[in-house]
Amino acid sequence: MLDSCVPRIIVDFDPPLEDVPSSRDGSAELVYFLSWAYAGRYGASHEMAVAAEHIRHQHAVDLRPLITFADNEAEDGDDRDLLELAWQDPSKLAQCIEGVVRAFRSGDEALGEVLEEYPALVGQLEELGSLAARAEQRGARIRVTYELEDSGA
Repeated sequence: MLDSCVPRIIVDFDPPLEDVPSSRDGSAELVYFLSWAYAGRYGASHEMAVAAEHIRHQHAVDLRPLITFADNEAEDGDDRDLLELAWQDPSKLAQCIEGVVRAFRSGDEALGEVLEEYPALVGQLEELGSLAARAEQRGARIRVTYELEDSGA
């Protein structure tokens, strides 16, 4: 049942970075933001989708690197293709995240409600941005995926 599942981010590096854990426990708010930012391009009206579109238009942040992600569970060839397409340049992802974090911290009233409702979001974004910066420093590609983990409820 979906209600008992908790989403989390998984970050992969190519070549692998041995000293960086892959799974990001406690990253549910980031998964929600990525999903709603993606859906916002298609007119979704959830507060996170609206915030993402506001950041894209009013703060001039290209969100494409942030919404380049995939489901970690590949069930068929199409899913495996999507996983392969999710690899990206870590510098673009780091720059995107920097712009999103700057927008959230700008005092923009249009983003305040999201910050109140999802207090861990900015920290989770910063953590992902830090991982992207490490990947860039080490010459690795980065891939962001998510999985649903049974919470045991």
